[in-house]
Amino acid sequence: MGDEKKIPEGQTPPDASHDSPWETALAQLDEAAELMGLAPGVHEILRVPKRSLIVSVPFRMDDGSTRVYQGTRVHHNVTRGPAKGGIRYHPDMGFDETKALAMWMTWKCAVVDIPFGGAKGGVAVDPREHTRAELERMTRRYASEILPFIGPERDIPAPDMNTDEEIMAWIMDTYSQNQGYSVPGVVTGKPVSIGGSKGRGGATSRGVMYTIFSTLKRLGLGIEEVSVAIQGHGKVGGFLGQLLHDAGCRVVAISDVGGGLYKERGLDPEAINRHKREAGSVVGYPGADPITNEELLQVDCDVLIPAAIESVITVKNADRIRARVVCEAANGPITFEADRILVDRGIFVVPDILANSGGVTVSYFEWVQDIQAYFWTEEEVNDRLRLIMERSFDAVYDLAEAKGLTMRQAAHWIGVGRVAEAHLTRGLFP
Repeated sequence: MGDEKKIPEGQTPPDASHDSPWETALAQLDEAAELMGLAPGVHEILRVPKRSLIVSVPFRMDDGSTRVYQGTRVHHNVTRGPAKGGIRYHPDMGFDETKALAMWMTWKCAVVDIPFGGAKGGVAVDPREHTRAELERMTRRYASEILPFIGPERDIPAPDMNTDEEIMAWIMDTYSQNQGYSVPGVVTGKPVSIGGSKGRGGATSRGVMYTIFSTLKRLGLGIEEVSVAIQGHGKVGGFLGQLLHDAGCRVVAISDVGGGLYKERGLDPEAINRHKREAGSVVGYPGADPITNEELLQVDCDVLIPAAIESVITVKNADRIRARVVCEAANGPITFEADRILVDRGIFVVPDILANSGGVTVSYFEWVQDIQAYFWTEEEVNDRLRLIMERSFDAVYDLAEAKGLTMRQAAHWIGVGRVAEAHLTRGLFP
């Protein structure tokens, strides 16, 4: 298939050597479209978000002054169901990044075959600069501004970087106040007391763990034989370290935004979690060697888990990665060209749209429970999650083996293919 089909007419192909998440997302889609022989019309539709909203978020500070931030919400695709995606509070939250994250959510939902499309949104704010009361007023104003976009049949937000279940509760309450009755299904990742699902808090971490176990099984490695390094100690990385340690893995490196720790014989994640609660960072934990986040990526280990932010493995450091497996717990931690370098070096890469899909999977469970007003036990949630993660991994791995693809190419083949099939089945309106 020629390049005229790979890039829709009138559009410039992204410079994949750049580290922009949006350029990476487009390059991944274009590669999948070429491999699949995707119809050019459908390919062009999938390159462009369905709808995007940029809003002003003014709110009152504790001292009575007014602060204004920019908020966004992007729906990449809703062909297979309502839009689904997190809300992120981060000072560098840009529009292009939001589009990329929304696109990845579309493929993620399709890979695990749940009936959602992709969305993402947030506010360009550093939440550490505000009191909890200020964050509540900001959140409620942001929720008010995006009200036309969200709803249990339209778009269901969830927690993401620097947001939590309490922030979801504020959004749910703001939406419900406008509707005149409680609507628990408008968000997921909320407290159990108002319709949240048991098992949702650690679902992304648990899904990554199940994916790693499936990978080790296919590669012929025992769980207790492997060493693991985790970059990122937030909602995903912190709990994931504990899960893997408890399962028998040797966690040799852990880091957060302030820096990291290394110990060849293995760290104690529970003790590190206690230290972080007291000190505010993993830095300074006794009995381990201090390392930088960049050094952690180059640690000699069996499994490297980037669980922090986008674009941390690039062409500048991909040749220094020494792990046998890289499992993307974060969204987009490897740039397009860096991914090719890792694959050429024989490193087994488990892509984000497969590896970290446990969170949206249990969000789907929560949404179903809210609609039915019938709730499951935590054991039921975890069992259903494990089955979906294992089934999805096997489908991606088997396709990669059958067609000689990388795991990322196979995952996009399945995800993009399911969305494309839905488009072709529904037809083009009008």
